[in-house]
Amino acid sequence: MRMQLRMRTGLVAGLLAAVTLAGCGSGSSDKKEAGSVATSGGKVTLRLGYFNNITHAPAIVGLEKGIFAEKLGPNVTLTPSVFNAGPAAVEAIFSSAIDATFVGPNPAINAYAKSNGSAVRIISGATSGGAFLVVSPQVNSAADLKGKKVATPQLGNTQDVALRSWLKDQGLKTDTQGGGDVNIVPQDNAQALEAFKAGTIAGAWEPEPWATRMVQEGKGKILVDEKTLWPGGQFVTTQLMVRTAFLKEHPDTVQHLLEGQVAAVDFINANPAEAKTLTNQGIQKIAGKGLAQPVIDAAWGNMTFTVDPMASSLRTGADHAKAVGLLDAGTKLDGIYDLTLLNKVLKAAHKPEVHS
Repeated sequence: MRMQLRMRTGLVAGLLAAVTLAGCGSGSSDKKEAGSVATSGGKVTLRLGYFNNITHAPAIVGLEKGIFAEKLGPNVTLTPSVFNAGPAAVEAIFSSAIDATFVGPNPAINAYAKSNGSAVRIISGATSGGAFLVVSPQVNSAADLKGKKVATPQLGNTQDVALRSWLKDQGLKTDTQGGGDVNIVPQDNAQALEAFKAGTIAGAWEPEPWATRMVQEGKGKILVDEKTLWPGGQFVTTQLMVRTAFLKEHPDTVQHLLEGQVAAVDFINANPAEAKTLTNQGIQKIAGKGLAQPVIDAAWGNMTFTVDPMASSLRTGADHAKAVGLLDAGTKLDGIYDLTLLNKVLKAAHKPEVHS
């Protein structure tokens, strides 16, 4: 008996409305709330968030290939939800509208800090790389961006922090209201692409496939490949985060989800052509249109898929967020990772353990 997959799309507005109604105080996910996972007769509902981006290929392939369904088994109903950027997924976590989500490092840091370390745990990596600053052809340096508008997916998301940190290193000031030397404007990825084509923004720091689309469709050029800013070119782009309450209440379900995560990453790395097809198939279901083959082919090689959470890069990202005023300077990240179940799965598969 296969698990029911109920794909919900376009839910972000509704989930944010739920946050407004329910509130999102510190540690709220540790309580039994309306909307929390209901169990009956051993049945569990797992509500899983992800983004409709190639950087979330492990999530998309896990869903499209039925890997998560197989590993979770018939007693778990998996309900996926799609988000544009991490802060919206975090709000859904806080309102107990979802139980786990694939998300970038900075929203995970913010969720942990906002809840005083109680609401969430990072339980696995997913993707490294695949983020770029794409600009119009006449922009040749950071100085050329002074007085211009540059987009990021959402205020405080991983690419937003990366852009602000890089501009700061170049001696340019920004603020969270869109002022400063460079005007940073939060925009949905698709909106940013159209704005770039129209010439109303000078560039954007974007994850794949949007960066490649800005190059191929918007005639832009890469000013910064983010991997050049990290030791060995490795940094966490996407990881798997779970509500702490759900992890405590349903450790077996979380372990099976991690079995699916490991299997999905293994499948992607062993079968890149089929993985690209499955990812594009999943994107088409959500967006109504798949990616052009040249886009997905070019973008795919910019990423590494791994369950290693690359913890050191997350901590560096936290330092960047502090430096640009998006994270309190006293924020501690001790305990943000719980890799116990992941390492249990890796050990059973005779794979090397990962560390935080």
